[in-house]
Amino acid sequence: MYGYYLDLALRSLRRNKVLTALMVLTIALGIGTSMTTLTVMHVLSGDPIPQKSAQLFRVRMNVFPDDRFRAGDDVPDNLARRDAEALLHDTRGDRQVAMSAGSMAVTPVQGDPQWVQARYTGAGFFPMFDVPLRYGHAWGPDDDANRARVAVISSALNEQLFGGKDSVGQTLKVGDQGLRIVGVLGEWDMNPRFYDLSNGQFGDSEDVFMPLSTAEDMKLSASGNMWCWGNSNDMQAADAPCLWLQYWVQLDTPAKVSAYRQYLGNYIALQQQAGRFHHSGQADLRDVMQWLDFKGVVPSDVRLQMWLALGFLGICLLNTVGLLLAKFLRRSGELGVRRALGASRRAIFLQCLIEAGVVGLVGGVFGLALAGLGMLLVRHQPTDYAAFIHMDLRMLLGTFVLALTSSLLAGLLPAWRAMQVAPAAAIKSN
Repeated sequence: MYGYYLDLALRSLRRNKVLTALMVLTIALGIGTSMTTLTVMHVLSGDPIPQKSAQLFRVRMNVFPDDRFRAGDDVPDNLARRDAEALLHDTRGDRQVAMSAGSMAVTPVQGDPQWVQARYTGAGFFPMFDVPLRYGHAWGPDDDANRARVAVISSALNEQLFGGKDSVGQTLKVGDQGLRIVGVLGEWDMNPRFYDLSNGQFGDSEDVFMPLSTAEDMKLSASGNMWCWGNSNDMQAADAPCLWLQYWVQLDTPAKVSAYRQYLGNYIALQQQAGRFHHSGQADLRDVMQWLDFKGVVPSDVRLQMWLALGFLGICLLNTVGLLLAKFLRRSGELGVRRALGASRRAIFLQCLIEAGVVGLVGGVFGLALAGLGMLLVRHQPTDYAAFIHMDLRMLLGTFVLALTSSLLAGLLPAWRAMQVAPAAAIKSN
């Protein structure tokens, strides 16, 4: 039965090619526009580490001196070194890490030094963020404590310096100093880079990872958001009045999250009792998705474009409703003959709805091509996320689901009107 209705639909669509082309084009434009913006939204708002995003938390505190504290101010993103080291020492989380971005000049065996992006962090970074290793292993907590001169490098840097071979045990020259390579990263595409949004929300991972304590010994400068409220010869010193370290903690159960919030409150109270400040202080704990939303990783203009595109799809559907209604009512004589020969209203309704579905599927094919063109244009935009916009299998299937659903919704009213045609009146009018 459905095969017969499909055959009738194809015959009907071929009879009026201009009207069919208009309906297909209308659906395609709406689908292409909406799927382009939905794909961008899907990429930007996606969970970068879904297996544990609810267990990873960004820690923030406001423990400013009294003359710098304002009750209505936002909690600063970063911690001072003294606070980060105190939290690390207490080890109240399942894992914890303090870190900062940086840059350094590495010297290849042959050639001039080149500047690369670095991350000064702790041993907990790799298991916390599920960082894969192609060769070797990450350093351990003892290396942090002993300020070992070790490093993990990216696959890209390993390719440049060592031709992609296993470089574990080799020396990475940083100026006139050296770091022993203990590991090489595998494929690691962490976008958005939630662990440090201040140094580019999207992009490749850093090329060199090394212990934070070692970076301090080697006098390597940090980069990113650094804010100081007093004078200091060394802004990275233990007692420097500067905020520059990002702090993350892994808490595997809701009970541990609640306990850690209480711990932060107690820490602030102890600092107050010690005379460091007299205000109430502030603490903030957000998981990965809460942090991304708080930092506005999805730009407001992208959200606006998505709603505008969906509105445009709605307009396209209204136009399709009008075209289908005109098409079905022009065929009232044919439909009346079918009713007179015994076809039920339900059969007429299904026949017209299948015809609308065929229009939707064809429109989805062309809409997918338009969406591909739209994403090509997006990838040429001067934004840090442009290069990462792509349509995955979920969005590919979503294109056809949206096209089919939209066309069927658009076909409901015309199909309902078509099945109301009275056989006698329709035959008589012809």
